[in-house]
Amino acid sequence: MAVSVSTPLSPFEKAVLAQVAATLIPAGQRIDAGGEVTVERLERLLAAAPGAVTTFARVASYLMHFGSLPRHARPLSWLGPEARERYLREWSELPYPLRLLPRGLFALLKSAHFMERQVFEGLDCRWRVDPVAEEKPARTLEQVVESDGGPELELEANVIVVGSGAGGAVVAKELAELGYAVIMVEEGLYFRRKDFTGQAISMNQLMYRDGGMTFTVGNAAILLPQGRTVGGTTTINSGTCYRAPEKVFESWRREAGLVEFTSDSMAPHFERVERVMGVAAAQEAYLGGVARIIRRGCERMGIEGHGPLLRNAPECDGQGVCCFGCPTDAKRGANVTYVPMALQRGALLLSGFKVTQIEMEGGRIAGVVAQGAPGADGRRQRARLRAPAVVLACGTIQTPALLLRMGLANGSGQLGRNLSIHPAASAVAEFEEVIHAWNSIPQGYAIEAFHNEGMLFEGAFVPLDVLAGLFPFHGRPYVELMERYNHLAAFGFLVKDTSRGRVLLGPGGKEFVLYYLNKQDRLKLQKGLEILARIYFAAGARKVVPGVRNFDILTEPAQLEGFRNARLKASDFELSAYHPLGTARMGADPHRSVVGPNHECHDHPGLYIVDGSCIPSSLGVNPMLTIMAMATRAAGVIAAQLED
Repeated sequence: MAVSVSTPLSPFEKAVLAQVAATLIPAGQRIDAGGEVTVERLERLLAAAPGAVTTFARVASYLMHFGSLPRHARPLSWLGPEARERYLREWSELPYPLRLLPRGLFALLKSAHFMERQVFEGLDCRWRVDPVAEEKPARTLEQVVESDGGPELELEANVIVVGSGAGGAVVAKELAELGYAVIMVEEGLYFRRKDFTGQAISMNQLMYRDGGMTFTVGNAAILLPQGRTVGGTTTINSGTCYRAPEKVFESWRREAGLVEFTSDSMAPHFERVERVMGVAAAQEAYLGGVARIIRRGCERMGIEGHGPLLRNAPECDGQGVCCFGCPTDAKRGANVTYVPMALQRGALLLSGFKVTQIEMEGGRIAGVVAQGAPGADGRRQRARLRAPAVVLACGTIQTPALLLRMGLANGSGQLGRNLSIHPAASAVAEFEEVIHAWNSIPQGYAIEAFHNEGMLFEGAFVPLDVLAGLFPFHGRPYVELMERYNHLAAFGFLVKDTSRGRVLLGPGGKEFVLYYLNKQDRLKLQKGLEILARIYFAAGARKVVPGVRNFDILTEPAQLEGFRNARLKASDFELSAYHPLGTARMGADPHRSVVGPNHECHDHPGLYIVDGSCIPSSLGVNPMLTIMAMATRAAGVIAAQLED
């Protein structure tokens, strides 16, 4: 049978997916059974998702239907309920990477089923955040040019900054304040707080590349979402603020020859960023039930070094949707601080434009060419921007991808290599008490006691429809746990990875990420999940879901002995990562690095890289503040070179 890639789903595909959904999600006391209604919701989700997701769902429906023939001698639709349940379990037990197909399809169906107002309200959850008073029209919006399919733009400036996140927005603001003509170019759109509904899946589709469904390729499929919006990832992260530790700077001096970087030399740059961002400890009143659970568990276990996190949200009132755009502007991401500040000083912002070419003249950088989104007539608006200095701040994945497509900045052979990502795992626990985790700061509390062992524990709660797709099991235990959503706590941790990955180009120049998790990092993940489970049980947990294959639900601490001794593979963990770094690393030696201490590419005068890609190593802490402090320093260096 031919499989069309257009929506909606065919009647056959819908029938198959409805049967799968009915098996995954039996009726509960407050949750309706999966079935045709699930598929209707799935179609709405697919309509706004990247085309590849729709193609995946359609192909998976055929494989699920006919995949039962070898073992059951009949297709899915002919199987009875018990046989269908066994069949879906068989799919989940396939070796990696074959089991990724059912895992992905089941996650789509489960998330779609819960992505409905009546489901949220039936489980006593908030469907969307309340609207806030609209901002007054800002004069700075006159400095914003949105892609509209209009005539070609030709502009000149002193500096072109490609990207508007933690690196780009800071450089743009600092240089604009020094009087330089600055043009920011951002592929994403400029969303404002009126656009932030707090609805996870729809916000992902608006502000994340590929709807937030980017995964690594390797011995584990690790979710690696990338922001694509004005403000970059600072618009849609948790707001956690850590300075890079001195031991990290010491390793840079020793291994990369970066003698300029010390805690003392960077302190003024950190302080400048912290003032703009309003960095302060999360307020106790909005830490919520998960922090209460973690604090109680740590105290009962005698663990020290835990408490509220430093965040860039001094007026936060615990809306609980930090990663989907702050609806009150309490979180001071670059979208509400550095970008407007740059515009106030005369910088220009082109939003909805993707840089496709870097131009050179006489061996020096001369500018960039960007294309906008298709207009009503299908034409893409073109912008040709001229400047003697270009700052790339597209992020750790997109910066090397752009340069690899252009064949630039790779004289060392290091471009795209040295990727660290801070692999992260989380565990969910059910308690007798009501927690209402959605009504608090999602990441406001931390455990730093194990940081020297390469693990940093932080809050990690997610909305109902996202959590629905994360649980790797299904059936009655799944529905029972989802109906207890308001009694669930979630916490996670990141690993300071020694594993390294690489950004490569595939067919058509599309980037992909290759990353293999090594044994050392795998053991850290296993140990971290055991620690977290023990904290939960000490706090009174009835059940713990560690997110590890063959350990679906733990009900007592004694089970952790088997967990500790299990020989786990990288693919057995449910992993995500949010801090890619290092793919255009900084160093004094041009044979071993892409940029020098001044952020200028060794190979191309006038081309600078100022984002996470130039950070030489894994930090072991959230990198936003470090990227912004380095960008503050970089602006001063670039300004000095412009004057030469």
